[in-house]
Amino acid sequence: MPPRAKITKEMVIDAAFEVVRETGAENINARTVAKKLNCSTQPVMYHFATIEELKKAVYAKLDWYHTEYLMKIEEPQKGAMLGIGINYIRFAVEEPNLFRFLFQSGFAVENSLPEMIDSEELVPVLSAMQGAMNLNIEQTKEIFITLALFVHGYASIIVNNSLEYDEKLITKHLERVYTGAILAMQEEMK
Repeated sequence: MPPRAKITKEMVIDAAFEVVRETGAENINARTVAKKLNCSTQPVMYHFATIEELKKAVYAKLDWYHTEYLMKIEEPQKGAMLGIGINYIRFAVEEPNLFRFLFQSGFAVENSLPEMIDSEELVPVLSAMQGAMNLNIEQTKEIFITLALFVHGYASIIVNNSLEYDEKLITKHLERVYTGAILAMQEEMK
């Protein structure tokens, strides 16, 4: 009889990630994850003493997954800012369960907007924005907050209320917010 395949911690996290993606974070438990792995619950509980610990590990994986998703801009010639904003909203449309877990579950490490904006996960996003706008990092953060509130609101409405995703209309609105935020920043710099 061949030796049993070893279930690694990463395999458990990946399986739990898929549970969230398919059915939502509220369905992460030892049984659902074990079923994904085609094993008993023992390997799941061996690597994670509690389901809360497992959810935190899945959340961390999802946070990086989301950042990578945001940075895959389909039409960079239209601008990094617009691409990141559209990707944020598209993520909510394509991955509603992941979006809810990431932004509406209470698992975020940051407790405030200033903490969020200074998080390590946002460095690639802010760097891309800063390069696209030719502003200093503090100015970039100010514009980011304006845009983040707008795109998060749009994404939340779509994911929670089944609002139709109309990329043309969203792009038009996002361009207006972006232009307004830049104009406001320029006015403040006078």
